[in-house]
Amino acid sequence: MDSSGYRLRKQVVSEIRRRKLIFLTGIFLCFLYLFISILFGDMGFLKYRDLHKKKIYLETQIREFEQDNKQLRSQVQLIKEDPYYKEKHAREDYGLVKPGELIIQYDR
Repeated sequence: MDSSGYRLRKQVVSEIRRRKLIFLTGIFLCFLYLFISILFGDMGFLKYRDLHKKKIYLETQIREFEQDNKQLRSQVQLIKEDPYYKEKHAREDYGLVKPGELIIQYDR
């Protein structure tokens, strides 16, 4: 084989290697972009994890508020219906007394 054929073959092999390198680099950059998007993007895994934690926290708060509301509703119902509970509530929370009664308080 003469030197021009050898140089031509060497140039073709070099060109094929360069194109493969460019192609593989492009594929690698695409996968890198996808990986970064999946991990750090607006709809990525880290955002999903944070939103999931916040959802669990808010669901816990909702359950606590529902329990508090249930207690308050039962207290309101008792105040409306039970005169003894109404009197107890007025005495303990507001310090009210019946006429002629004395309140004695002492420190422990």
